[in-house]
Amino acid sequence: MTNHKPLPWGGVGVGLFCLFLSSCGLYNKYERPEVVADGIVRNPLADGSLQSADTASFGNLPWRQLFTDPQLQVLIEQGLEKNPDLLNAALNVQIVNEALKCARLAFLPSLSLSAQGTIASLRTDPAVTTKSYQVPLSASWNVDLFGNLLNAKRSAQMQLIATQDYQTVVKCNIVSGIANLYYTLLMIDRQMEIVTDMEQLTKATWEKMQFMHENRVGYRSTAVQSAEAAYYSVQAQKVDLQRQMREVENSLSLLIAQPAQTIKRGKLADQSLPSTFSTGVSIGLLNNRADVHAAEMALAQCFYDVQQARSRFYPSITISGTGAFTNNNGMVNPGKLLLSAVGSLVQPIFQHGQIVAGLKVAKMQYEQKYNTWQNTVLKAGNEVSNALVSYNASAEKGDLDSKRVAVLKQNVEDTKKLMESSSNTTYLEVISAQSNLLNAEISEVTDQFNKMQAVVNLYQALGGGAK
Repeated sequence: MTNHKPLPWGGVGVGLFCLFLSSCGLYNKYERPEVVADGIVRNPLADGSLQSADTASFGNLPWRQLFTDPQLQVLIEQGLEKNPDLLNAALNVQIVNEALKCARLAFLPSLSLSAQGTIASLRTDPAVTTKSYQVPLSASWNVDLFGNLLNAKRSAQMQLIATQDYQTVVKCNIVSGIANLYYTLLMIDRQMEIVTDMEQLTKATWEKMQFMHENRVGYRSTAVQSAEAAYYSVQAQKVDLQRQMREVENSLSLLIAQPAQTIKRGKLADQSLPSTFSTGVSIGLLNNRADVHAAEMALAQCFYDVQQARSRFYPSITISGTGAFTNNNGMVNPGKLLLSAVGSLVQPIFQHGQIVAGLKVAKMQYEQKYNTWQNTVLKAGNEVSNALVSYNASAEKGDLDSKRVAVLKQNVEDTKKLMESSSNTTYLEVISAQSNLLNAEISEVTDQFNKMQAVVNLYQALGGGAK
C-alpha cells in the first residue's frame, strides 16, 4: 500500500511570507538625496565671496506687488489668460492627471461581460432547433503584494507634480517676459525723447553754423557740412528707435496673444521697483523655483520606476472569477447560475534578460535625473548671481553716467558760447560735445532699464512671478 504524504502547504506559506518580507523595500518612499546647494550664489561685490543670507521674501512677492504700473498689470493679466503656451501647459496637467486616475483604478478588479446566444437545428429535421444562451461576467484582480501597482501610481503622482511645476515655470516666464518687454518700450520712449531734443539741438547748430558762414569771415563751408551731417545722424538714430519700438510692440502683442498693435504704457520715470536685496540663496531655491522642484519630482518619478522594475522580479498574483447565467446548451430551461473562481501565481524565471535590463536602465535613468537636478540647482544659483551683479553694476554705472551727463550738458553750453565769442573754438568741438552728450544720455537711460531688467530677472530667478 502506498503512503501519501500531506502537501507541505505550511512550508509554501512560510516561503511566501519570507518572500513578502524580502520585498518590503519595494514600498519605500522617496527621500531627497544630498545635493550641492550651499553657497551657490556669489557676492555681487568685487571680491566674489559667497553669500548665506536669504532672498526668499523677495522671490515670494506676488507679481502685483512688484509690478505696480496699472497698464503693465493689465498686460500681464491678459497674457496669463490668453497665452497659448500657458493654455497648453494647463492641458498637459489635465492629460497627466488622467494618467494618474488610470494608475489609481489599476487597484480595482477588471470586469467584462460578453453575452452569447446560439440557435442550432438538425440537418435531418430542420424544424427541431436548440436554443442556448450564456451571459458570463468575468472579474480579475491583480493582488499588488510586491508594490508593482503602488510604485506605478506614485510615479504617476510625481509626474503630475512635475507637470504642474512646468505650468508654474511657463507662468513665471510669461510674467517676466511681459514686464521686460514693457520696460523696454519705456526705455525706447525715453530715448526717443532724448533723440528728439538732440535733433532740435543739432538742427539749431547747423542753422547757426550756416548763418555764421554766410555772415562772418573765417567760417568755412566744411563746418556747415559737418553740422548738417550730425543732424542727419541723429535723425537716423530716431529711425532706428522707431523700428525697435515697432518690433518690441509686435513681440509683446504676440506674448499676450493679440494682433500686433500699439501698446498703451506709462513713463519710465514713474516706475517704482525694489532697490535693496539680500544677496544670498541656499537650499531655499529647491522650494521656490518651480523648475528646480520639477527636476526633483522627475528624480522621484525615476526612484519609483526603479522600485517598479525591481517588483517585476517577484511573482504576480491574480485572482479571477467567472459567473454565468446559462441554460446549459439548451438542455436545461429555465437558465441557471454557474460560478467559478481561480487563483494564479506567476513567477518570472527567464524573460530573455528583459527584467534585468529594465532594472539597469531604470537605475541609469535615475542617475541621469539626479545629475539634471544638481545642474538645475547650480543653474538657478548662477542666474541669481548674474541678476545681482547686473543690478549692482547698472546702479553704479548709472550714477557715473548721471554725473557725466551733467558735465557734458555744461560742456555743450560752454563750447557754444566760446565758439560765438572766440575764434579759438572750432565747430568740431561743438559737434563733438553734442554727440558726447547724446551718447551719455542714451547710456544713462539704458542703465535705468538694465536695473529694472535685473530686478525682473532676479524675481524670475528666485521663482517668483507665479502668484
